[in-house]
Parts: sequence; C-alpha cells; structure tokens
Amino acid sequence: MSDISIDLHWQRIEPELKPGAYTAEHTVQLNNGYDVQVDAAPDYGGDPSCTNPEQALASALSSCHMLTFLALAAKAGWPVASYHDHVVAHLGKNPKGKMSVTRLEMHPLVRFDTGFQVNDADLAQMQNRAHRYCFIANTLADFVEISIH
Repeated sequence: MSDISIDLHWQRIEPELKPGAYTAEHTVQLNNGYDVQVDAAPDYGGDPSCTNPEQALASALSSCHMLTFLALAAKAGWPVASYHDHVVAHLGKNPKGKMSVTRLEMHPLVRFDTGFQVNDADLAQMQNRAHRYCFIANTLADFVEISIH
C-alpha cells in the first residue's frame, strides 16, 4: 500500500504563546514544493483568505469522490465532459460532545459529451458506487454523515 505525506510548518511570531493571543496561520507543503497557507476557520479567528482544515477535509472528500466517479464512468463508457462539486462542511458536536465536522454535503454536477444521455436513477447509482469506493469517504464513514445531492 501507499504512504502519502505532507509537511507542516508553524512558527510563533508573538513574544509568548498565550491563549487567544497567537497566530494559527501555518504552511502545509505538498509534493515538496507546493505551499498552501492554512489558518483556523474565520469563526475561530482565522484569516478568511487562507484555507482552513475544514475546507481541506471537504476538498479531500470531493476530490477523492470525483476521481472515483471518473474511474467508474470511464469503465462504463460514460463520456464525462466536466465535473463540478460544491461541498459544505457542517460543524457541530459529535456524539461524545466534542466539536467536529459532523456532516459533509456534496452537490456534484456532471456534464457529458453532446448526445450522451443517462437517466437520473443510473447517475445516482453511479454516484453511490463512487461514494462506496472513495478512500476518504470510507475513512470518515463511521464518524461523519456524508450526503450526495
């Protein structure tokens, strides 16, 4: 099996580390060269221009689901022309009373080559298959409600 890695770097810029008085902004490096500026979610004092961990989780789920969907569609001979998704991560308390991402809502929109048609039931079935085989969805399955609209 594969091992996937990232590098994370945070450096304190304040004289002391005190509750609520330090920056949470940090850098996540992907593939030894692509830096992503990350911070806490804006509701928790983060810079809204930075990615936050909850967005990164939603992005990971959406990307993995799309890649799985495309692999299945290619095997089925479906000529997918474009794929768009809007994912909403809902924060709340989990059954243990801890703050967490409790629900992720996916809203994929798939377009096909001109002349190709697939009915809603078959498309929904393919989305469900992609969900069942998605690595990230399987990782979250016992902890987060994931719905595809």
